[in-house]
Amino acid sequence: MLYICGTPIGNIKDMTFRAVETLKSVELIAAEDTRQTVKLLNFYGISTPLTSYHEHNKDTKGPKLIEELKAGKDIALVSDAGMPGISDPGEDLIRLCIENEVRFTVVPGPTANITGLLLSGIGARSYVFEGFLPKNKKARQAVLNSLKTEKRTVVLYEAPHHLLETLKLLRENIGDRYAAATRELTKIHETVNRGTLSMLYEYFSVNEPKGEFVLVLEGCKTVEKEETFSSMSIREHFEKYIQKGMNEKEAMKQVAKDRGTGKREIYAALKYDK
Repeated sequence: MLYICGTPIGNIKDMTFRAVETLKSVELIAAEDTRQTVKLLNFYGISTPLTSYHEHNKDTKGPKLIEELKAGKDIALVSDAGMPGISDPGEDLIRLCIENEVRFTVVPGPTANITGLLLSGIGARSYVFEGFLPKNKKARQAVLNSLKTEKRTVVLYEAPHHLLETLKLLRENIGDRYAAATRELTKIHETVNRGTLSMLYEYFSVNEPKGEFVLVLEGCKTVEKEETFSSMSIREHFEKYIQKGMNEKEAMKQVAKDRGTGKREIYAALKYDK
């Protein structure tokens, strides 16, 4: 049996009793990065042998693991963090198990996409997970084109050194959507930045992105016409963005942008309307 085991995404204590039990009982653990996984094993007093299974050796290592499974071994598959098979080579091993009629099961654990989605405060009733945008330019553009009209909440992964480029691409291709950038999930420095894509780009242009990011984007909505804005007071317009999770400064900036005026005018109108 192959056991697909979820491991902590940050806080090392986020392991289930079942996951610890499983990692102790199997004969071999296939890990994305054995140096990373050994820290987890040491913390929980697990002495099961480790072998590497990652993006660069999956084509040769995958079949070998299948042979061992067919020979009667119980093997656990773990990633560096979270659930194997989600934006990592674990999905290839799962496919090999199906093709070779090898039994496998999932030992649930933390996942960054769900954690980030909930922390964002953006609607989670219906969402689509895109993982990392493709590196190939043509494939990446195809995904961006599909997101232009995607009405569901969108969840993406991004590395810190690509964050600004991705925020810029998203803004240029799908519009200046409301979004949240979550990072260092479950760790001491867990943070969430909320605002439009322009606001997030502006913030991270002067605050160096650190840690792995989960980006959550509001789904496409019918574009509000100028007359819709003009039909509501500046106070109502302002409160609309406050309710979405923006702070007062962000909300005033967005209202000014919607109405094609300056922030000073919006500030003055709000002060007068108190």
